[in-house]
Amino acid sequence: MIAVAIMALLASIAYPAYTQYTQTSNKDKAVKDMREIEAKLERYFSDHYEYPEDLSDAGPLPLDPWGRPYKYLRMEGAKIGKVRKDHAQHPLNTDYDLYSMGEDGKSATPLTAKISKDDIVRARNGGFMGLAADY
Repeated sequence: MIAVAIMALLASIAYPAYTQYTQTSNKDKAVKDMREIEAKLERYFSDHYEYPEDLSDAGPLPLDPWGRPYKYLRMEGAKIGKVRKDHAQHPLNTDYDLYSMGEDGKSATPLTAKISKDDIVRARNGGFMGLAADY
């Protein structure tokens, strides 16, 4: 009985640490993938003097850590309602938006929206890449 209690205590300590580790590694993988996609987009830009209309035009791409495709929006010709916005409602980028909808698979254009907090975003034209809640 004491052994079971000790195992339960150890499990209650280990589970939150494991969950935190999983979330951090998923975020890190998404940022790494997005850096690779960013490099492909820059190569496309240097060849065509514009960013692609669709992300698939840049070549084969990985899925995000949650098994969904990364989201992309070229700023040239983009509708204001579709552009990702920061806390002051200014666009995050001037060239293109690139992001993962995070663990919950939901997102809204403003980063202040509750469903956007777990998104992995690219901001400041690549100067920031990370969790939307940290931006």
